[in-house]
Amino acid sequence: MLYQSEKELLYKAQQAEGKTFGEIDKSGRVQNERSKGHLGQIIEESFFGYQVNSNSEADFADLGIELKVTPIRKNKNGTLSAKERLVLNIINYIEESKTTFETSSFWRKNKELLLMFYEWIPELKRADYRIIKSHLHRYAEEDLEIIKQDWAAINEKIKNGLAHELSEADTNYLAASTKGANKSSLREQPHNSVLAMQRAYSLKQSYMTTLIRKVILEEDLVRITSPAELKKKTLLKILEEKFQPFIGKSLDEISVIGQIKVNHKSKSFLQLFISSLLGIKGTKLEQIEEFAKANIHLKTVRLEPDGVPKEHTSFKNVDFVKWANEEWEESWLKEYFTETKLLFVVFRYKETKKENPNRKLYFEGITLWNMPMTEIEGRLKEFWEHVQHLIRDGIRLVPIQQKDRVIVNNNLPKPKSNGLCHIRPKGRDGSDQVLLPDGRMITKQAFWLDRELIGKIINKEKKIY
Repeated sequence: MLYQSEKELLYKAQQAEGKTFGEIDKSGRVQNERSKGHLGQIIEESFFGYQVNSNSEADFADLGIELKVTPIRKNKNGTLSAKERLVLNIINYIEESKTTFETSSFWRKNKELLLMFYEWIPELKRADYRIIKSHLHRYAEEDLEIIKQDWAAINEKIKNGLAHELSEADTNYLAASTKGANKSSLREQPHNSVLAMQRAYSLKQSYMTTLIRKVILEEDLVRITSPAELKKKTLLKILEEKFQPFIGKSLDEISVIGQIKVNHKSKSFLQLFISSLLGIKGTKLEQIEEFAKANIHLKTVRLEPDGVPKEHTSFKNVDFVKWANEEWEESWLKEYFTETKLLFVVFRYKETKKENPNRKLYFEGITLWNMPMTEIEGRLKEFWEHVQHLIRDGIRLVPIQQKDRVIVNNNLPKPKSNGLCHIRPKGRDGSDQVLLPDGRMITKQAFWLDRELIGKIINKEKKIY
């Protein structure tokens, strides 16, 4: 069936809202619980009445609109988020290297998207998943400028024969995500005989979650950039310029300028500090649209006078039972560093603690960093495999008497063990424990990046002024 206008198409899509896939399906596909792609095919065939195809043009070619059926999930705290990234079209590295943004396969096929959201509930069969919202998505002008920058970054790597080094964290909203069952899904690339993993253009899970927050939950988010700025500068350059006036100033000086109450021990201090410097005082960082869409996470770094951070950088606590049973490709560690950018907000002590016990902190600048894919598939993967082996074998716990208390040492990787990362305690005290797969208890442990690595990243990126 041909649709005469976008309005007519959207009206049709909205008729599916509230219906389950079992109610829509006329083909019997919904009975196949293993095939993920069948839900989209059910909508194509049984609802819109056109045959499934792999055409390079958009599904509703006359209108230039691509159909995407995508899941959302309800989180434990009651909020909604995208269950996964929105995979678009496979990238043909050879052909894509010859295009411009306007002639690219991404833009030709995905200029406008008809999104049909359904709620994914793990205990339900697919037939009982329900469509909750149909939305015609046109990229906001600000988003489009960032997406153009993302596409250019992806295309630059492809042109330079580096498609095998692509990572989702290279970009902000538009990503080149792996698309294939395993490492046998390889493709030729230009200017390099090395085969690259098959990848597809995708909108990041963080971008889709932010879209859900705006479209379904109708949240108000705050933007810190404009289309005019983004036409001339990258997101990172804009951030640097916003922080530039405060570089070299002490926290006391900044507190006067930004009217911020300095409380180094407060967990909310960094949020207040960043939002004030960005000119949006009082706004929570998760309400900053660009940060939410690009999955930018903030980390505070306090440098000693020699340029080495005072402390290691901590992340989430370790779930040892999960780590023992998961696969590398689905592990939190790989997913986090593949999809996340870290914005290091850097301070420096100009004096050693010995020289001045009451030393001041001075703002040094920011560094936006993502872990390179070579590092993720190199030292990080080796670390993950080593830890999994230790967990499965039974972590060695050795009680040691220290004056008036007993501490328990373990054989998990320590700082400087691999020059990248380690595991160490992150609990209230020794009694704050978690379960190991063998039934024993261990003090809560977290994943940490080594402070020496953070120091190298900050100085290498040269974002300190």
